[in-house]
Amino acid sequence: MQYQRLFTIIFLYIISVNFAIAGVVIGGTRVIYMSDKKEASISINNPEKDAPYLIQSWIQDENDNMKTPFIVTPPIFKLAAGHENILRIVKTESNLPQDRESLFWLNVKSIPTSMKSDQNQLQITVKSKFKLFYRPANLAEKSSTAYQKLKFRTENNSLIAENPTPYFISFSYLKADQHEIKPAGMIKPFSQLSWPLPAINIKQVNWKAINDFGGVTAEEKTAI
Repeated sequence: MQYQRLFTIIFLYIISVNFAIAGVVIGGTRVIYMSDKKEASISINNPEKDAPYLIQSWIQDENDNMKTPFIVTPPIFKLAAGHENILRIVKTESNLPQDRESLFWLNVKSIPTSMKSDQNQLQITVKSKFKLFYRPANLAEKSSTAYQKLKFRTENNSLIAENPTPYFISFSYLKADQHEIKPAGMIKPFSQLSWPLPAINIKQVNWKAINDFGGVTAEEKTAI
């Protein structure tokens, strides 16, 4: 009985608390940094009417190391309610590969600022990660058609995809016959990626990818 009463009290308290979820809107799902440009940028908007946020941003490499050849400006700032700002990404070094894309991560943390009238609010900090692709401007192939050049084969109960292009390809959808592969993930430039299969005799592979704008490409298919 005591446990039931305690549970009821906790439940009533929880539903009486207002949740202030970070309502910051980022203007995209990925950033493409062209090597011949001085910077890349992405917008950040606060659509809330009366909730300012403290915005902190930084860049990591694909192994989560903090030391990268990029900086974000401003790295930390206050975003007032109903306002927008621009995060600018600037390259500080020039030692990146020029024959393929390089992957980094843009991290954005939105922290609700405390208000005196918010004593009963549960403040929640939200951290988001966005792909940052450094793309050499001299790549001969088009990024928009790179996903069409994937090659698939089966080997030892596995489906293997080969990416012969200099671009990262993020799958939106991947299906081997009637078996949908989730999550399909992302394949690096000039590399392979494999997935276990429940069946051996796969005859066809269908796939879609995510384009530079965060949208989904048309479906491709190939016989195996």
